[in-house]
Amino acid sequence: MKASDVMVKCLENEGVEYIFGIPGEENIDLMDSLRESKIKFVTTRHEQGAAFMADVYGRLTGKAGVCLATLGPGATNLVTGVADANLDKAPLVAITGQAGLERMHKESHQYMDVVHMFEPITKWNARIHSIDIIPEVVRKAFRIAQAEKPGATHIELPEDVAKSEVPEEFATPIPISEFPKTHPEREEIDRAKALIRSAKFPVILAGNGVIRAHASHELVHFAEMNNIPVANTFMAKGAIPSNHPLSISTIGLQANDYVLCEISKADLIIAIGYDLAEYSPAKWNPDRDKKVLVIDSQPAEVDSHMTIAHELVGDIRQILRSLGGTRIIERSSEYARTLKKIIEEERDSYRNDSSFPMKPQKIILDIRAAMKEEDILISDVGAHKLWIARMYPAYKPNTCIISNGFASMGIAIPGAIGAKLAKPHLKVVAATGDGGFLMNSQELETAKRLGLSFVVIIFNDSRYGVIEWKQMKTFGRSTAVEFTNPDFVKYAESFGAKGVRIRSADELLPALKAALDSKDIWVIDVPVDASENLRLQKMLERNVCPPDETNINEPAQWKVRNQSR
Repeated sequence: MKASDVMVKCLENEGVEYIFGIPGEENIDLMDSLRESKIKFVTTRHEQGAAFMADVYGRLTGKAGVCLATLGPGATNLVTGVADANLDKAPLVAITGQAGLERMHKESHQYMDVVHMFEPITKWNARIHSIDIIPEVVRKAFRIAQAEKPGATHIELPEDVAKSEVPEEFATPIPISEFPKTHPEREEIDRAKALIRSAKFPVILAGNGVIRAHASHELVHFAEMNNIPVANTFMAKGAIPSNHPLSISTIGLQANDYVLCEISKADLIIAIGYDLAEYSPAKWNPDRDKKVLVIDSQPAEVDSHMTIAHELVGDIRQILRSLGGTRIIERSSEYARTLKKIIEEERDSYRNDSSFPMKPQKIILDIRAAMKEEDILISDVGAHKLWIARMYPAYKPNTCIISNGFASMGIAIPGAIGAKLAKPHLKVVAATGDGGFLMNSQELETAKRLGLSFVVIIFNDSRYGVIEWKQMKTFGRSTAVEFTNPDFVKYAESFGAKGVRIRSADELLPALKAALDSKDIWVIDVPVDASENLRLQKMLERNVCPPDETNINEPAQWKVRNQSR
């Protein structure tokens, strides 16, 4: 049996369904071994697209997505998507071909040290330099990629190793073992309860780790039992339903949005499944005066703006169950309800907006209206991402996918392909700016070839809007952000997809509903009013916080009583 055959056997053992990538000369043996495998190889049009597909597939399934490239330029093209998965905590295994071992000591055609290149953007990586280590390397790559906190790993398979014959004793995959679950000691739980009980104004900060741990139900129950408001990060949208009374919306804008009004009053932040890459503590604790209770699968990262009063490390679901209800604070969420009402009123004020080009708020509300609660919205990176994070209500976990760790443009269309393969029964919308769209729009051909159906909505403002936003805020002027676009309708049709350009605000929702009900790929070009970005910035530069009629800093206002449940 060839080494490449053993590699495929090991991948099958890991439950791999899809490999996304591009064949090359140095991975031809592995490609040939895949011919008889139940694993489906998805040929993409660029390696970056392959990595993004594996990234989103891994994020939605919890199983490592797999991408494949050849050596040299094929490997370098994977880098952005692999780095995105690693910082976004999505399990991914990248496999690259390589020149033969005999060429690695000298300058050689297309050869570069790929293993060292991938080291900073992966949790672990290795070269298969010997045929007898294949089962170990593959098992380790998947185990590390899928272990909390998940991320990317990388395997390099040199072409001469791939061709080699492997003795039977080295050809057996290593059985998969479950990850052990850990739980804090009882005294640690009791200490956390006391910390929560003593807080006058606790706020929960829910991160993407809540969704990875499938702990959304436990999060909501814990919040209800203790009457504590919940803010979620961009990547944790849906961890608590947006319409839940204790949800105070999404945190993450680089400005003093409504949700920070609540957090600014908090004396205890309960950070659950929160990663620093999602939103810096310097933004929500600038004065370093808030105590922080960390509940996570791994010890927290060190940050001078996050003063950890106590830390519970282990299975997030079990920890939340163990904490139960430690207190009732009468009227404790009154200010949160005030903020929630303001947020909902702002959102509702755009429902019937008829201006054109369309306001981003109206586009987002139409997307929400056209989709079921369980359907999936994939957001690319750009100004529209900030509007989606702020305005799009998510009711279930993993129904609004935003990259906000690495935050790479170009993820939406490949991400939609990964999402559709991971969750074929759900409808998928890829929301992208015109800048991000053209970074990986060639993958429309991949989607069409696979027979997939999803909708791409282009927020078209002929500029890199979020960069202009930042430039205007900093300098009062913009530089080098404008460009021209092709005819997106004809462009979509050239791939065999459907295309439509919206010409009035009342056209979008019907077009969206029709596109989602079809069995085809649709590209909907929507002219967007970019001036709304700067209008929002000016609004947030003012003090948006409403008066606090609950006088939360006055102890007499609070009636706190312990309870056991």
